[in-house]
Amino acid sequence: MVPKHSVKRTKHAAAQHPNTAQHPNTAQHPNTAQHGAVNERTAKQRSRGSGMGRVLIVVYLILAVAATGRSFYQIVSKFDEAPFAYSLSALAALVYVVATIALIKRRGIWRTVAWIALVFEFSGVVIVGILSLTHPELFGHPSVWSHFGGGYLCIPLFLPILGMLWLKNGDEMDRDAAEEAAAETDSNRGYSAEGSLY
Repeated sequence: MVPKHSVKRTKHAAAQHPNTAQHPNTAQHPNTAQHGAVNERTAKQRSRGSGMGRVLIVVYLILAVAATGRSFYQIVSKFDEAPFAYSLSALAALVYVVATIALIKRRGIWRTVAWIALVFEFSGVVIVGILSLTHPELFGHPSVWSHFGGGYLCIPLFLPILGMLWLKNGDEMDRDAAEEAAAETDSNRGYSAEGSLY
């Protein structure tokens, strides 16, 4: 049996420490629910973005293989018939290969490479498409980008736009994630400093 005077001393000590129940470290962090909601929303956005990215990469891979095979056959078998058009086809194939690799890796320097490849690709499709309509005598035979990629259902015209939108969305999500992480770190530091006062 615990002596009555010991029980009284314990109650007296608890009464003398009024902040015990209010100590900040015993309560839930005020931003926990908020950060949880933000993280869940970011995860959903990344999931949708990754799904679009996989489709984009598959289409780029198909175009890279098709354009490479086409340009190789044209250059080997009949390059003298339309050297300008077939050279453009080879250039398009190279761009698709680089873009595919850059989109697969898409981190660090490869993200920059992806941006450059997509901008170059879109510019090439537009310029070659216009030239193929205004100066058809330059080509002799259609290239991959002739008539704005009409031989490929104009996919070469719209694909780089989708790729740039996907990269832009990824850049924004990365910035948001970095800002959230920095804000959470600052909040945790302030919370720890407040708790140390007790």
